Amino acid sequence: MDFIFIEELRVKAWVGIYEREKTGPQTVELNLTFGVPDAAAEHDDIADTIDYAVVTERIRRELAERHFNLIESLGEFVVKLLFEEFGAPWVKLKVGKIGVMKDVRRVGVYIQRSKAGVVVPPAA
Repeated sequence: MDFIFIEELRVKAWVGIYEREKTGPQTVELNLTFGVPDAAAEHDDIADTIDYAVVTERIRRELAERHFNLIESLGEFVVKLLFEEFGAPWVKLKVGKIGVMKDVRRVGVYIQRSKAGVVVPPAA
């Protein structure tokens, strides 16, 4: 299995349980790695892979329109989107809220999921 990664994708999102977090969107940073078919490299054809430009635009659009209480829920939503809409067999995601606490750069969550039967090597 080959992998695509997207690092430091900054997106405006509605996320949080505190009143100060509900007054407007805040910046979240996503780092994604997801599996793609080996056929993409073999055939040199975008139709055989997952288009990362389409993924980033879809994430931006969805996160701008929804509210999540928890960063964990936001992350699970992104993972589910990659599974269901883009057909990724495996996803690793790190998502963090930037500058929401004094003296803390970011807070967030790591999520790693695979579809049933998909085994991913440890190096992924």
